[in-house]
Formats: sequence, C-alpha cells, structure tokens
Amino acid sequence: MTSLNLTRAEARARAALVKVQHYDISLDLSESESTFSSITVVRFHSGAGSTFIDLRAAKVSEVLLDGRDITPTVYSPEAGLPLDLTEGEHALRITATCEYTHTGEGMHRFVDPADNEPYLYTQFETAFAKQVFACFDQPDMKATYSLQVITPQGWRVIGNGAQQVDSSGERLIHTSQVDYPLSTYLVAVCAGPYHEVTDTWRGTLTHHPETPADQPHELEVPLGIYCRKSLAEHLDAERLFTETKQGFDWYHEHFGMAYPFHKYDQIFCPEYNWGAMENAGCVTIRDEYVFASKVTGYLYERRADTVLHELAHMWFGDLVTMEWWDDLWLNESFATWAAALSQSEATEYRNAWVTFANVQKSWAYQQDQLPSTHPVFADAADVQTAEQNFDGITYAKGASLLKQLQAYVGRDAFLAGVRSHFANHAFSNATFADLLRTLAAASKRDLSGWANQWLTTTGITTLRPQFTVQNGCYLTFDVAQSGGEPRDHRIAIGLYSLIDGRVQRTHRVELDVAGATTPVPELKEVPVADLVLVNDDDLTYCTIGLDPESLRFITEHIGDISDPMPRTLCWSAAWEMTRNAQLRARDFLELVIRGAGAETEISVLERLLDQARIAVTSYADPEWAREVGNARLSRFLLAGARAAEPGSDFQLAFVKALARVQLHEEALDFFRDLDLAGLVVDRDLRWLALTALIAHGKVKDVTSTISGELSRDNSSTSQMFAERAQTAVNTAAAKLTAFESLTSGTLSNLQLRHQLEGFTWAGSSPNLQQFNERFFELAPSIWAGGSSEIALKTLVGLYPSWDISDAGLARADAFLTSATHPAGLVRVISEERSRVERALRNRRYDGQKP
Repeated sequence: MTSLNLTRAEARARAALVKVQHYDISLDLSESESTFSSITVVRFHSGAGSTFIDLRAAKVSEVLLDGRDITPTVYSPEAGLPLDLTEGEHALRITATCEYTHTGEGMHRFVDPADNEPYLYTQFETAFAKQVFACFDQPDMKATYSLQVITPQGWRVIGNGAQQVDSSGERLIHTSQVDYPLSTYLVAVCAGPYHEVTDTWRGTLTHHPETPADQPHELEVPLGIYCRKSLAEHLDAERLFTETKQGFDWYHEHFGMAYPFHKYDQIFCPEYNWGAMENAGCVTIRDEYVFASKVTGYLYERRADTVLHELAHMWFGDLVTMEWWDDLWLNESFATWAAALSQSEATEYRNAWVTFANVQKSWAYQQDQLPSTHPVFADAADVQTAEQNFDGITYAKGASLLKQLQAYVGRDAFLAGVRSHFANHAFSNATFADLLRTLAAASKRDLSGWANQWLTTTGITTLRPQFTVQNGCYLTFDVAQSGGEPRDHRIAIGLYSLIDGRVQRTHRVELDVAGATTPVPELKEVPVADLVLVNDDDLTYCTIGLDPESLRFITEHIGDISDPMPRTLCWSAAWEMTRNAQLRARDFLELVIRGAGAETEISVLERLLDQARIAVTSYADPEWAREVGNARLSRFLLAGARAAEPGSDFQLAFVKALARVQLHEEALDFFRDLDLAGLVVDRDLRWLALTALIAHGKVKDVTSTISGELSRDNSSTSQMFAERAQTAVNTAAAKLTAFESLTSGTLSNLQLRHQLEGFTWAGSSPNLQQFNERFFELAPSIWAGGSSEIALKTLVGLYPSWDISDAGLARADAFLTSATHPAGLVRVISEERSRVERALRNRRYDGQKP
C-alpha cells in the first residue's frame, strides 16, 4: 500500500471495493499552536476484501470499525490505516492528532506579525486532505460531509457550506454541511479572525437545448471576500466583486447549468503556494493579490484571470470531476481557456487573448521543449507524477488546444458539447472520452483523429509560409509544417503592410492545414505583403516561422503594428527564434530596445523586459555581456523609465525590471534616491531598490539598514522582503550562509521563495560557483525530506543555473547516471540541465559572427 503516493491501480481497486457515503469530521483548532485533534467518522458500503484509508497524523489514538477496536499497534502514514472488510455497510471512527504545516499544504498555520493574529487555511490538492482528516483521498470517491470546527472566540470559519456558530465558554463551535457529493481534495476549512465583506450576485441562467428542465431561470448567490485584518484597508472588494459578477454573468449565459453550490466565498490566504484553489464555494487565493503597494495593470489583469479561472472550476472540476489525475489537464486547461474567453468578452481586459499568447503560451512552449515534456493527456501513474504535471503543458498548452478545438468545430458546437457534458455528469466523475463524445455529437464530426494527434503526442510543430512571387503578387502560396509529425490545424493567415506609417492587415484567410504542405489558392495573385503571419489571431498551438523578408521587416517596424495581437505574435516568434538559436540574443535585445517603447499592452511589455534580461544574462556571449550587454540593457531600462509617462504603469514596469539586472553607475545613483517625476515610492519599491543596492555592494551596514526599513513597516510582506535583501548580500561568505539556510529544511514556503530570490539576484553568479558540486551532493536528501512542494522549489531554485558550461552539464550527467534516483528527482534535474544546455548553445550561437 502506498497511501502517501497513491497509485492509479490502487485507487481503482479501492474505488471498486468501497462506495463512500458520508464523512462526519470534528476538528479542534483551539488546543495548540502546533497540533489539532481530528475525529472522523466515515460511513461507506464495501464488498469483502482488504484495503486502506488514508491518514497522515502525528498520532492515531483510536480506530473503531463498526464499534470494534482495530487501532494499529504500529501506525505508518506511508501505508495508511489497513482495513479488512466484510460485505455491507460500515462505520469507521478514527481519532487522531494532526500537525499544522508551514508548507502551504494540509492545514497551514500563519501568525501575522502585524498584530500577532493566527490565520489557518487548508490546501488539499492533489492529496493532502489526509493531513487533516482520515479519508479515501482520491477524486472519484465523492461523498457528503458534516463538519464541526472548534476555535477560540473571535474567529471565523469559512468552508464549503454556510456556518452555524454556537458559543461554549471560551470557544466557538462552527458546524456546517456539505449536502452534495464532493471529492476530498475540494473540501476546505479556513479559520481565524478574517476580515469579511459580503455581497450578492443576482442574475439569470440562459437555457439552451442542452440545459436540464429542472434548472432555474432566476438565481441569487451570496458572495463573500475575506482577508487578514491587517490587509483590510488595502482590500479592493468592490472591484473584486465586480469581476466575480461579470464571470457569473458570462458563465450563466454560456454554460447551461446554474452555479451548483450554495454560496461563493473568496479567501485571500497568507503564505500561499499557488495562485488559487477551486474548493467548492470556498476559493482560496494568495493574499499577495491584495495590493498594499502600487502595481501595474498587468497584475490586476492576472488577478482577474485567477478569479475567473477558479470560478470556471465550479463547473469543470467541482460539479464534474475527473476520475483520476490523468485528466488533470481537463480541469486546468478548461479553466484557463474559459477565464481568457470570459475575461476578453465580459471584463475591461478585452485583450486577454493577447496576454495569453504572450505569457501562457510562452510557458507552454518552454515546457514542451524540455526532456520531461509529456502529452496533454498525461499518464499519471501515481500522485507524485500528477503533482509535477501542474505545468505549462497541463495549463497553457491544454488551453491552447481547447481554443484550437473551438476553432476546429466552431464556437456554437463547442459550447453545446460542453453544456451536454455538464448536464450528463453533474455531481459525478467523468473522463475526456466523455467530453469528446458530447463534442463530437454537437459538431457532427469524428474527433478521434484530432484527439490522437493533439492529446497523446508531445512537441511543437512550426508553421511557416512558402511562396513564389510574380509581378508583385503571389504566384503560389503554401503553408509548410515541420518539427515532428504533422498535425491538423485550423489557422488564419494574415497579410500586413505598412500604410501611412502604421502596419495594418490587408488580407485574412482562414483554413485547415494538414500534412507537410498545404496550398492556399485564395492568396494567388494577391499583392505581396510586408509581413506574413501564418497563425494570425493565434488560433492554433504552434511556433510561427517568419520568412526572411518578414523578419527583416519586423526588426524595423514591430512598433508600428497597430493591432496588439499580431504585434505580440511577432514578439513571440522573435523570442522563440532566440531560444532556439535562430536569432542572436544581442539582436533580440536590440529589437526590444527599438520596439518596446511603442508597446501598448503592459502585460506584453513586462514580458519583453524580462525576456531581454534573460537574453543578456543567460543567452548572450558572456564576454559581450560583460563588455557591452549588461550596460546596454541597464541604460535602456533607465531611459525607458525616464521616457515613460510620469506615474504610469509603463514607468513602474521599467523601474522594476531595472532593479533586477546588473546596473551601471547612473542606475545605481537612481536607486539611491529614486528621484523620478510621478514615481510612487512605496514600501515595495523601497525594498526593491534596497535589495538591488545591497546586491551591488553599495550598502555599508546591511543589517542596520534592513532593520531601519522594518521599523517603518513590520508587516509580513516587509519581513519577507528583508529576508530577500539579506540573502542578496553578494559575498562568498554571505552566499554560503544563505545556502545553509536554504538547505536546512526549516523555512516556510514563503521564506524559501524570498530567500531564493535574493540568493540568485543579478550579479551573484561568481559567488555561487562554490555550490556547483555541493548541490548534487545534497539533492537526494532535499528530495526525500518532507514536503514535495518545498523540495521541488528548493531544487529548482538552487540548481546551478549560473554554471553555464560543459563541466556543469557533465556534473548533471554524472548525477543522473550514478545511482537510481526517484523519478520525480530525475525529472527536476533533467529539466534544469536542459535549460542550462540551451543557454550554453545560445551563448555559442550569439558569439558567432553574423
């Protein structure tokens, strides 16, 4: 038995034997700062046989099966609690003591330094419910729940159901019911003195032919937003409610099923690992999305995307749930696709698909070129494999394929199939095969070939134009497909030309392409364009090949492209060429320098500035970077900050990007005084400037300077920024101290993230070379020790990515071949090695003469 890493085979066998019905859960959160009591009564029907129930506890006091004491003499969380069952109805009662965590998994406990108030929240995906109560912790064993949570006076409990609160001396007793079938990973408990704001969404459900007759027409859903009391003054609840209601409106217009739960709460939680989690009716979100300092509009857009992503999950994931983690992509891809679509049509972020093309798809392209790439439909043999598949394939590539499938079958047919899927499998589990059947029925197309091409294969194909010209017009025009097995694509071809100083689209053709070459007769005798885009409007998942004339044209005129979508597709094409050693890193930097000032989308600009940093620090010839590139980048960013409109998002984006590169003297002087018209010098910016100066050795007394800044603001955020600043001290001794802290296994998830950021700050590479061998010595123990989330972040953050050399690659190869390591550890090392290999190849390419 492998309770801590449940396999698919074990899950199927257990689900075949046991039909769980109901959990009665009692948690006492008032006893201790380190542990809590957990009493679970599980009612289920089973056949005759042996199985186990999952529990990861500090102590198991009693286990009663149908009143009979079966408490194990030796308890092993790895094996769970063994059960020998007879056929029939059973009641299992488990009394245990469980531990709070500081890893963002299970029941996370945080004490706010601003007021010393404790805040708790649960995070159960993929399989951490077992750290809070005994359960059959797999998605296809849904049940109903009764919860009793005991807390100190003054606390709120927010969960899946509405709370009834009774007082008992110095304690409160919170009870709630979950009267609908729900997977264990979607159960939630948040507790503490949370600040509360409430509202109500009122709207209508559009009835479609696929909508069940019992669905209502008029709806009303109570809404709540919660955060720590110390963040209450910064909570922009009105804006959040507006975006939430816009999502409710759009989904009720198109999904054909009413919101399936009794309320909808959003809880902003401290020390959060992810963006958010779709617990049914009780969404938890990182509280870094409560903005206490000025941020750009890009972060507001990303937050709105997160809000709509989690709301979409209420239908796809919570109402209809995957049977096993093989179909994780369906949950995440669908929510990613639905969030971008609803954001673009129902909110102020009308260019959400531009952000998707530039940000999410770039993530997918990177992931799909790693040795660990996997099909969108992943073979998740066990839970640990599933945990590592929360990646660019599962989210971004999968969402790209859903967008492609929508274009392939048509929007109306696609949404009709989705509505049928919801109606057919409400409150139960389903697979992609179930969805594919409804989509095929709605579109009247056989989609099996499409699914095999796109979902069971890996890699990216490149589409590029091939044409001949006669008398200024196209004589022939074809779309060529390369880079692996050809796939069927639905694409648009856009022709663009410079007209009155602006690059505008002159022709558009939409068609299906298949095989190595597809002719496009519609473009015969059409005047030759300055720029050809073979994935115009970003309908499919591919990299775009630019013909030589188009590449030359965008190097001069990318800033003149009127529409942000084709412009971002050109940026994306140039970046992928840079990553693939087809465009020199220094030439990509020059392209950004020429064109970034004309960029209108803040999401694209921030991405470009970060890519320019990567191009110089990782992909450019090191000698050129030292002598020219670093200063060129630093001067460009400072000039961009000074040229931007005072107080604008663009000004702030340039300043923040500048702080993270190696700085020339004028830039260092700028960060000493931050004197720039319109620039809001708030807490976050002060810390950013201080960290940059510390990393460059320009702060004499680091300890007292950090203490002084903390005396101005002692919030939890400032404390994390202080840890980042301390690990940014750029001496060999300071980096050694930081390395020992980072590998100690004692840091919380947020401490780890901030210390890693300071440890690898720009310019640190010379003082990090001392860890090139030490990392590989410690990697196995880091992987084996404790939380998978912490282990993964530590290994990725500490991998010697600064050692871009043949010797660095050889060290990784020696590690991978020296012993049989766990598959998850092999994947991490292989991925990071591949990134270093790409950087080394690109550096050599950049150093070649053009």
